[in-house]
Amino acid sequence: MKIRPAEVPPLAANVPQAAPSEVADLLRFAPGNSFAAVDPEATPGFSGSKADGKVAQSLDNAVLSDLQERLFANAAVNGLQHSVLLIIQGRDSAGKGGLVKHVVSALSPHGVEVAAFGVPTAEEAAHYFLWRVYRRLPRWGNIGVFDRSHYEDILAVRMHGLAPQKVWAERYDVINEFEEGLHESGIRVVKVMLTISPEEQEERLRDRLVRADKQWKHSASDISDRAAWGDYTTAFQDVLDRTSRVGAPWFVVPANRKWYSRWAVTRILINELQQLGLEWPQGDFDPAAELARLEASRPKKS
Repeated sequence: MKIRPAEVPPLAANVPQAAPSEVADLLRFAPGNSFAAVDPEATPGFSGSKADGKVAQSLDNAVLSDLQERLFANAAVNGLQHSVLLIIQGRDSAGKGGLVKHVVSALSPHGVEVAAFGVPTAEEAAHYFLWRVYRRLPRWGNIGVFDRSHYEDILAVRMHGLAPQKVWAERYDVINEFEEGLHESGIRVVKVMLTISPEEQEERLRDRLVRADKQWKHSASDISDRAAWGDYTTAFQDVLDRTSRVGAPWFVVPANRKWYSRWAVTRILINELQQLGLEWPQGDFDPAAELARLEASRPKKS
């Protein structure tokens, strides 16, 4: 009989990389640090090649999947009241959608919930700005992934002049209180800000213009927003400074190299789940007795 071991699958060995906790420490944003100074080409915590990264990613995916299933199982069997919420923000073409797809592909569908927050619908706009976010929070035992989030109600509103400064400026404190409540209730909030260079963004936007399979992603506003690169940098800096808290930290992840950003975010999630110290929940039955019953239930050959 095959028995699943209590230990999680091993992380990649013989690959020049930092441990999950070290990666989290390297990328965690401290208010007062400079967002603009983060090198989008850098690979903090990983000194190997792209090929090494793919090897490490494959093994890390297995670790993340195992930890997710433990979270789900403990919620289902033991009533564990914990979940994880991954929030992904960044400039246009920073790789948010690809990162979401990559993270989700490593997880079991029954334990992951994905929400993409674009322009509010008429129904959403008729409610308080956090209304649509409350409705998509992950259930206990699940990992929720937000492609953009309530931070658009500061960033997009501010940059496109959709409301007076008095309106969006008050939302920093509202969001801090909201996320503090999530943390206290058992939802571990992990916020990732992807950063890319103007040159890399130009290449990715060009791809959307010339490749038939990517033209559907193009938006005229993506090019218009490049003219306000510095203003966006200031807006991102303000968000990071004012909303990176102990219970809901921001991680600034260099994203010029997509393989690196995906590896880094996977390691950050692994670190978050490892902190829960989850074992497999034990069944409330006698395994030997149930095995005997199973063997006795074999249909008799005619």
